[in-house]
Amino acid sequence: MIVQAFLRWAETAKAAERAAAAKALVRAYLQSTLFGEQRKAAMIAITHLLDDPSPVVRLGLAEALAVSAEAPRAIVLSLAQDQSEIAATVLASSPVLLDADLIDLIGRGDVCTRAAIAARTGLSAPVAAAVAEVGEPEVISVLLENGTARIGRISLRRMAERFAAEAAIRAALLERGDLPADARHILVAELGNALAELDLVRNVIGGLRMRRLTREICELAAVVIAGTAARDELPELVEHMRASGRLTPAFLMQALCAGRIEFFAEAIRNLSGLEERRVRSILATGRMHAVRALFESVGLARDVSVLFVEAVMLWREAGRSDDIKGESEIAATLVRRFRDRVPPHSTAGELLDIVERAEIDRQRRAARDYVGSMILEAA
Repeated sequence: MIVQAFLRWAETAKAAERAAAAKALVRAYLQSTLFGEQRKAAMIAITHLLDDPSPVVRLGLAEALAVSAEAPRAIVLSLAQDQSEIAATVLASSPVLLDADLIDLIGRGDVCTRAAIAARTGLSAPVAAAVAEVGEPEVISVLLENGTARIGRISLRRMAERFAAEAAIRAALLERGDLPADARHILVAELGNALAELDLVRNVIGGLRMRRLTREICELAAVVIAGTAARDELPELVEHMRASGRLTPAFLMQALCAGRIEFFAEAIRNLSGLEERRVRSILATGRMHAVRALFESVGLARDVSVLFVEAVMLWREAGRSDDIKGESEIAATLVRRFRDRVPPHSTAGELLDIVERAEIDRQRRAARDYVGSMILEAA
């Protein structure tokens, strides 16, 4: 009788009054203060309120049901498909919504729906993957700000592929320690493109010089990424760089001179198609002609392959003695030994020029870092 009276009263009550009453009815239902026929009638009344013409009433229902694990699933699912504000109330927090429900709603909903789901506490990896696949930039930003969301490496890579040109998303992704190396490279390359397109930069530096500097900076960043990537990330990173045309002889030489041996070995394995164990064995202990044959099998010309062979031998020597200290002397020794032996405008000569410029840039950066640290200590 109480519920029947409520329904009769609701026909003439104002929207705000109906909303307050709806919340009270839901609380009574969830707290199990209604039993038997009264409980069944209360469920009918709550279901009836889903069709209330006022969104204020339906929002009241959503607010009362949002955080309860005992909320009727059918009611919550209905509210999750209501207008944006009402749907977002339950989507953001209702524990009765399953991953399958959320993934379906991500596909069928609007930007508000997806943003509410992206903000859920403890968002699972499958749901985060669905958001990463179809979410708008503002939705992706919400997901990345959700510190409790479990976001897989594939999802992070997908976001990098879709939104590398979005500065805010790019910055948020680059700040993550779990960002895959190939995704980091995508973002760094896009950052270089963005800098090159700035009118101020082009006007000050000039278009041709800016493009050259951008290319060199991106290659330097790629060398750093290659050195910091976990070993299990290297196959994906190498494949990404090969597919994007970035595994050039110049880049491979810079990586080798910089001591990115793990990355270099994986790159040669990828390009040659040989087994990893075979490639590593040749690089580590193979005779000079075997190492040269390996490099020529990936398409390096003879005059270029001898430079790579020499760099490999120098690193072997560095591992056996203290005569060569590291990447600085590897590059310097390589340039010194071959500068007078290769034509200046040949492919090998151009490769030596790149190695020499990279080493000069490295020395200048090291000097700036040293002076900067001395100034800070003095201050």
